Amino acid sequence: MTNDLSYTTEEIAKLLKISKLTVYDLIKKGDLPAYRVGKQMRVDASDLERYKQRSKGLAHGSPESLAGSARREPPPSPASQHAHSAGGGRLVITGQDVSLDILAKHIEKQVPGVRPLREYVGSLDSLIAMYRGESDIVSTHLLDGDTGLYNLPYIRKLLVGQPLLVIHLLARPAGLYVQPGNPLGLSEWRDLGRPDIRLANREQGSGARVLLDEQLRLHGIASSAIAGYDQAEDSHLAVAAKVASGEANVGVGIAKAAAIVGGVEFIPLIEEQYDLVMLKKPENEAWVQAVVKLLRSDALRHELRAIQGYDFSRTGEILYEY
Repeated sequence: MTNDLSYTTEEIAKLLKISKLTVYDLIKKGDLPAYRVGKQMRVDASDLERYKQRSKGLAHGSPESLAGSARREPPPSPASQHAHSAGGGRLVITGQDVSLDILAKHIEKQVPGVRPLREYVGSLDSLIAMYRGESDIVSTHLLDGDTGLYNLPYIRKLLVGQPLLVIHLLARPAGLYVQPGNPLGLSEWRDLGRPDIRLANREQGSGARVLLDEQLRLHGIASSAIAGYDQAEDSHLAVAAKVASGEANVGVGIAKAAAIVGGVEFIPLIEEQYDLVMLKKPENEAWVQAVVKLLRSDALRHELRAIQGYDFSRTGEILYEY
């Protein structure tokens, strides 16, 4: 392996045939050196090879045993992986909005006994990660086109029967990215069915992709008829950049990305609701209550309000509790 080769946590998990949380555990314990590049945590190939060589004698070459040997204990169950103790435990927060980075910083400073880790994945994948026991705080902005409701229809289906708390974080406008001056005169969802459209799309599992697919369904527009539908980008910024560069003439996303990228205009069509989900378990009770208190604190709200274009008037409001 070359010295400049590196892997993401997802790639490490696949190579060693272990869960991403086990990879995070190895990183946290210092068994696997890692560093952050933008939104991603990366591990150099040379460090991965050294870890494997150190563990090989104890693990007899078994990837799952490699992880267990490094911890001197069997791989933990999902329940034990998320048992946060007063001595410190990781708190995996999934989602891509900058508000979550601010929340993670405040949790690290003000909630004793936990260490927040960020996982940058879409809304639907975040809920699936929680179902699998791989995430502690999930953010979601998923529109149910039939009811017009955000998030709760999906949460109830995916986390059926599980005691949980849904709390509001923010609201923000979502809509269309168009080229400067809006030369195609786009103004509503049904315009996406026009033959002159070339779309910059988001990846499956993201809230923007669900929003698009629901609007296409409601307006009877076949995705197969839209040029660019199958070419997915992994962020709002990437979609806005595709429109700004002329590689696409429309995309679905949030206003903030258009302001950051430049060379693209934004047409608001809906206000989406961005909520947090936390499971209510005995081992979670202390930090869940601490996070709820933090979401209602003046300190956090003051910093969040610096994000232009977002509505934080209902931040900390409990929407659903089971």
